[in-house]
Amino acid sequence: MPLALIVLALSAFAIGTTEFVIMGLLPDVAADLGVSIPGAGWLVTGYALGVAIGAPFMAMVTASWPRKAALLALMSIFIAGNLFCALATDYNMLMLARVITALCHGAFFGIGSVVAASLVPANRRASAVALMFTGLTLANVLGVPLGTALGQAAGWRSTFWAVTLIGIVALIGLWRALPHQHDQEKADLRTELRAMRGAGVWLALSTTVFFSASVFALFTYIAPMLGEVTGVSPTGVTWTLLLIGLGLTIGNILGGKLADWRLGTTLTGVFIALAILASLFSFTSESLIPAEITLFLWAMAAFAAVPALQINVMAFGKDAPNLISTLNIGAFNLGNALGAWVGGVVISRGLGLTDVPLAAAVLAVIALIATQLTSNARNQLQPVLD
Repeated sequence: MPLALIVLALSAFAIGTTEFVIMGLLPDVAADLGVSIPGAGWLVTGYALGVAIGAPFMAMVTASWPRKAALLALMSIFIAGNLFCALATDYNMLMLARVITALCHGAFFGIGSVVAASLVPANRRASAVALMFTGLTLANVLGVPLGTALGQAAGWRSTFWAVTLIGIVALIGLWRALPHQHDQEKADLRTELRAMRGAGVWLALSTTVFFSASVFALFTYIAPMLGEVTGVSPTGVTWTLLLIGLGLTIGNILGGKLADWRLGTTLTGVFIALAILASLFSFTSESLIPAEITLFLWAMAAFAAVPALQINVMAFGKDAPNLISTLNIGAFNLGNALGAWVGGVVISRGLGLTDVPLAAAVLAVIALIATQLTSNARNQLQPVLD
């Protein structure tokens, strides 16, 4: 794998860490800035909205730019946003800094996926995308717990100073390692929007939404399930989350290799596995060892789909791969919100925590149906990656 892929993975690690580490720092931020915990929680929502708004906007702004220049600009925004987070003196400034940071998120992963796929032969493109997204999984396994520990020991601003430093290293790496290559075809807004015609691309994006919804319907409520149903201690929940993170990382790597082999077969198998394992967890959650094994396998299946889903939408993005790939990152975030809402509805209706995995299984089945329809549409086209 080219050095540029390692640098893209490092960039993904930095972005993933700054997105999720705020959840571990909420009590410290709330106490320091004089706001409530729910008020500080809006910093998570603000970031998500920044991703949703920034992804298509930044993709269209940078549509006619060389991809290397676009990635350098986006990483510069990331560094500036984290620097402002570290310097924030009040809640409003921190919220604005979080939104600024989020503007680069979707477009960076979208354009970065296209660049990663272009750096290797056609039969290794999904593996290349998977390697980039490994940075995101490692952010959950290493970046978040280490960033939280640093923030608790040296103040929450120290975490953002550290992420800023990682961002600077990534920026230098992108500048030195990415090839000096301009896109052969320049796209304009009209070309980008024309690429969104046709049912195939919307089916592919819908597949991503329902996949992500299935994952986050369960993942959002995994801590209360482990605590109240399985009887795991708070420390045990932390170790279980690390185990899940390990499963996500392994699944991401395996998923890239499987998608290089057969894209449609990989997605079909992953969604069937997700539906079965989520349903199984509804029963194994009552016993520690079976619950841990089920969650590890479920995590592997979950992130095995990520590189395949990114390649899936890029197959329809011949005229505007940057925009479509970036919108797929937005689709992941939309699915996150949908899944959390579905799980919350299940609980609020009094069905119980053990019914949440069943709802996740239903969403996985919907994703399976969507991917079958997408495969039919994809087979009628000449994929951009052939």
